[in-house]
Amino acid sequence: MNTFPKILIASLCVAFVAVKWSGPRFNAESLKGARVLVTGASTGIGEQMAYHYARFGAQIVITARREKVLEQVAEKCMSLGAQKALYISADMGTDSDPAKAVDFALEKLGGLDYLVLNHIGPSPFTMWKGDVEHVKWLMKVNFFSYVQMAWKAMDSLEQSKGSLVVVSSLLGKMTSPFVAPYTSTKFALNGFFGALYHELAMKKSNVSLSICTLGLIDTDSAMEKVRGVTDLPAYPATDAALKIIITGATRQQELFYPWFTQIANLIKDWFPFVTNYAIQNSYKYNP
Repeated sequence: MNTFPKILIASLCVAFVAVKWSGPRFNAESLKGARVLVTGASTGIGEQMAYHYARFGAQIVITARREKVLEQVAEKCMSLGAQKALYISADMGTDSDPAKAVDFALEKLGGLDYLVLNHIGPSPFTMWKGDVEHVKWLMKVNFFSYVQMAWKAMDSLEQSKGSLVVVSSLLGKMTSPFVAPYTSTKFALNGFFGALYHELAMKKSNVSLSICTLGLIDTDSAMEKVRGVTDLPAYPATDAALKIIITGATRQQELFYPWFTQIANLIKDWFPFVTNYAIQNSYKYNP
């Protein structure tokens, strides 16, 4: 490697450490009694967020499609110290359920301090074969329902000086094979909520907006998809969940987890040929 790239990468690492070192400090007590709605909370990152909020003594509403699993998660949340742990089954691919879930949380909790949008619809991990209807459906689940729920909760969040937390992906900032429908929804999330961040700031809104960019996380669904296709490292869902919660609680604009996802996002524009080579050679493809 030439001298300039070495200096550039070293400078980026120093800047990254400096920003993280000088960032706001998390006060766990601030979440005691906080009114929280977490979507996609029956498994994976959402489930782990529910447990972390419970340990901090929050009042929680969780939602996903599977009512029986939600009931089990809610029971565990109560055993971990949640002041309240309620659940509502909702299908984010319908027109009415996203708003219904927010209305339920507002009614049962008397308002919201945190809206954490985390749910995703299932999508195959394969080369795209022209299924346009699936792309439309996935956009409805992974994007339009986020927009709908954010708007429905905005007045309450404004009143409580609350936080809107959007869980996105590195795949919403840089492309990768086998995930064209999923990637399109995450790019849409980053575009819409990135613009909304500026609008809230310009209006001097009380609502903070955090966009969380995640790499590969070791959820059961993710591991099942990538097994035998890539050897990229996966990072723990419980750690990712805690980082997301801290980001929302400290009202930070962005989270990159794990840390190198931020470096990868920067390098892709400066050295696209390196990024493209690395991506295409990180996956196994057998036609």
